[in-house]
Amino acid sequence: MGAEKKWLYALFCATFVSFLIFLSSISGFSSSYYAFSSHRRFATPVNHGPGHPPAFAYYISGGGGDNDRIFRLLLAVYHPRNRYLLHIGVDGSEEERRKLGMLVKSVPVIQAFGNVDVVGKPDPVTYMGSTNIAAMLRAVSILLKVDGGWDWFVNLSANDYPLITQDDLSHVLSSVNRDLNFIDHTSDLGWKEGQRVKPIVVDPGLYLARKTQIFYATEKRPLPEAFRVFTGSPWVVLSRPFLEFCVFGWDNLPRTLLMYFTNTVLSQEVYFHSVVCNSPEFKNTTVNSDMRYMVWDNPPKMEPLFLNTSDYDLMAQSGAAFARQFNKDEAVLDMIDQNILKRSQNRVTPGAWCTGRKSWRMNPCSRWGDVNVLKTGPQVKNLGDSVQRLLQDLSSQSNQCR
Repeated sequence: MGAEKKWLYALFCATFVSFLIFLSSISGFSSSYYAFSSHRRFATPVNHGPGHPPAFAYYISGGGGDNDRIFRLLLAVYHPRNRYLLHIGVDGSEEERRKLGMLVKSVPVIQAFGNVDVVGKPDPVTYMGSTNIAAMLRAVSILLKVDGGWDWFVNLSANDYPLITQDDLSHVLSSVNRDLNFIDHTSDLGWKEGQRVKPIVVDPGLYLARKTQIFYATEKRPLPEAFRVFTGSPWVVLSRPFLEFCVFGWDNLPRTLLMYFTNTVLSQEVYFHSVVCNSPEFKNTTVNSDMRYMVWDNPPKMEPLFLNTSDYDLMAQSGAAFARQFNKDEAVLDMIDQNILKRSQNRVTPGAWCTGRKSWRMNPCSRWGDVNVLKTGPQVKNLGDSVQRLLQDLSSQSNQCR
């Protein structure tokens, strides 16, 4: 078999496997997929839909050694109205997944509301490969199936942390059209055209059990003519209607783009962006922002700089909902807990739903009342002003898929 036929065969195999992964993601999942799934007891009613605050589905992912960071992040973004799926990749051990499940189970409010699950059978994730999109689509399909009430999907990594409370986030987005998609995007590919889109790559994580890196074909392909390629941040806040379109696929566009971007470098930076902007139904729902605070080197490298205490003031005033990236147990995380989230160690971020007595001995969120009531915190004005500016520019060229 010639060299050209060899890479074409590998390319076809990877694309075919990716397509099977996508089909499996929309066909459901086995209960054995979970290491832990809590059961509702002593929970108060959770109301969803128009007239009630929005709810969020969080997909929090990390690798080996990240179980403590994932748990801390979960506590920081926890609210009984939301849904959470936690994922430690294949480089993590079964013991780490069991430990994370036990940590989750140790929180009384999570036991009561049963709204946190830990992935028991991890997905392979190659840093620059398309397994990232496969894992995220599977997470979305699971969250769609286990909970019918959430409005927006948020992806976070173990390196992330919130800059607002969930009461603040729900309050600000209560007045926002729930069909909107907060996704940083542009069709100006620049250097990415030659280095990200045109190269043909194969992600071995699609068909190999061991972890490895992507490999490149010797050939490149021209830009597609049937659709336009958009790129942007891989960190998103996506609406439920749009994700139902991607997963259930009543139009063939999401599947077509999935097969194409299977062989693209860092497909998580192009897939959702290209689907939403090539869809007549959703292209006018984009808000050109990922709602994250990040600091980049000049010129930018693959990842943003690690944030520390010297960045706190700018972070707090930024109006962003989340920030990345942080080293483990970075001191600035304690500052965020103390000044913004009002969260004590190993406790969830308090909200209006917490009715326990506040003291150093008692966790105020060990008792709860109406979880459909919100109480705003110190960051609500910054976030509200930021979102208002974004919405004022909604019809501008900067927000449209151009």
